[in-house]
Amino acid sequence: MKKVKGLILCGGPGKRLRPITYYIQKAMIPLGLRQKPMLEYVVRLLKFHGIFNLYFLVNYKAEQVMNYFNDGSRFGVTISYLHDDPMFKGTAGSVLNAYDKGLLNTDDRFVAYYGDILTIMNLKDLLNYHKRKKTAATVALASGFTVRVGLADMEENGKIKGFVEKPKLEKPVSIGIMVFEGETLEDIKELKGTRRSLDLMRDVIPHLVKIGKPVYGYLSDAFWYDVGSIEAYEKLDHKQVEKMMSYLFE
Repeated sequence: MKKVKGLILCGGPGKRLRPITYYIQKAMIPLGLRQKPMLEYVVRLLKFHGIFNLYFLVNYKAEQVMNYFNDGSRFGVTISYLHDDPMFKGTAGSVLNAYDKGLLNTDDRFVAYYGDILTIMNLKDLLNYHKRKKTAATVALASGFTVRVGLADMEENGKIKGFVEKPKLEKPVSIGIMVFEGETLEDIKELKGTRRSLDLMRDVIPHLVKIGKPVYGYLSDAFWYDVGSIEAYEKLDHKQVEKMMSYLFE
């Protein structure tokens, strides 16, 4: 049985959350009635679904993360830390850095989790789906995503016929959680070439599809929320967070 590792991407400067992130690492902003750091919800979710070996890929204000979580023992997990390579940016750059430093190997199976995503998704089901499909990578998806701006219905000459205010998308969207087989690390390394930046969703997933590796989508209707901007943070219902995620603290 392959060992499953949890990689949490929590090194970004969180520019869309400024001015808060001038002082607080974006993954450490307080949520819910308990005012716990967002990252604690992520850690507790991973542990709840049996992922105990966690790797925090850190950079900006890493000390805040490291001082709070330490080795992970008070949360019942094991946490290791790795600073991002300043010469190679992007989410895939962080993952590849973990591979180069020996935290990951080609025999692993790992969950890549964006540190600003809040969800109650059943990660155990996601992993079972990934295993059952015998896929190289699985992308967690959600349907019914609400666009936060109005969309214009325009004629060819530019005349606006109307607006659809904050419509829901019919097609599934990625929610920032992916499962990868360790063998894909070599594919990422090959894709890197002379690039200075590489993104998991924008670059790696399309590349795996292009070279014929099986890539599947896992569609979930579980609650999820991207807390990556000031607008999103201000609109977050902290009572709802408490109601839906309190089971992680029992």
